[in-house]
Amino acid sequence: MNWDDVRIFLALAECGSLSAAARRLAIDHTTVARRVSALEAAIGVRLMDRLPRAVVLTEAGAAFAERAQGMRAAAFAMQRAARGMDDAMAGPVRVSAPPLFARRVVTPHLGELRRRHPGIVLDLIGDVAFADLDRSEADLAVRLSRPEGLGLVARRIGGFGFALSAAPVWAARDPSEWRFVAHDRSALERPQDLWLDGFLGGRPVVFRSNDDAILAAAAQAGVGVALLPAYLALPGLVDLPADRPLPRREVWLAVHDDVRRAPRVRAVIEFLAEVTDGVSSSSAGAPSPARPGAPGSGRR
Repeated sequence: MNWDDVRIFLALAECGSLSAAARRLAIDHTTVARRVSALEAAIGVRLMDRLPRAVVLTEAGAAFAERAQGMRAAAFAMQRAARGMDDAMAGPVRVSAPPLFARRVVTPHLGELRRRHPGIVLDLIGDVAFADLDRSEADLAVRLSRPEGLGLVARRIGGFGFALSAAPVWAARDPSEWRFVAHDRSALERPQDLWLDGFLGGRPVVFRSNDDAILAAAAQAGVGVALLPAYLALPGLVDLPADRPLPRREVWLAVHDDVRRAPRVRAVIEFLAEVTDGVSSSSAGAPSPARPGAPGSGRR
């Protein structure tokens, strides 16, 4: 029995279709089908029923998948334990972080990390999805809410505020005339999105996107007012006043207990804590003074 075939079978069992499993594994769907068929032939048991657009586990397949998941978890645990015992201040460290945070907060300071630890090869993954540290998808994960999970160690490394940002033309207009660019409602609502919903007061959203960088570009183009992380400080944008305290987000770092003592992992943890602390110090997120005519200022 080939472990790679078992791994591919598990992906198919969890995804439910050949195409979805192929995307997860970054291989062709015909390869998925062929490898699972090879596994069934090797053990002499039919594990799945093939439907036109999906696969369904047989009773034997469900039992096999449960045992295989235990095998996979044990394999990942062995891998993490080995990495955790590696005392070299050199080698790869994989970090998952929100894309905008990775680009604007972490990347500008990578030269300093290289100067301190030239042997460390940082693999920085900008992704809105949470990396699965149990499966070694990353060594460290930067998250904007407290991470929870068996075996995870969470550390709050800072926070940042937000600003109402827009092209200067909007600063000259009465706040009642403001138009907004906002996050796509199809995505999970974040605390800053809920804050903006409460701030709109009936004023329209004229553009939406699921990407914060696109929202920032739309604000720079004069499309409307955006609620953006204060650390952006983009050219062509000015901060507009709010009649209430602006939102803040905490920044958390998650690491699996098995790998956190590895010297190169510790070095990257301290580096990320330093750069985030710099953002926290310069991003207070305090309320801006309300201009005459701003919502809540008394002018009607």
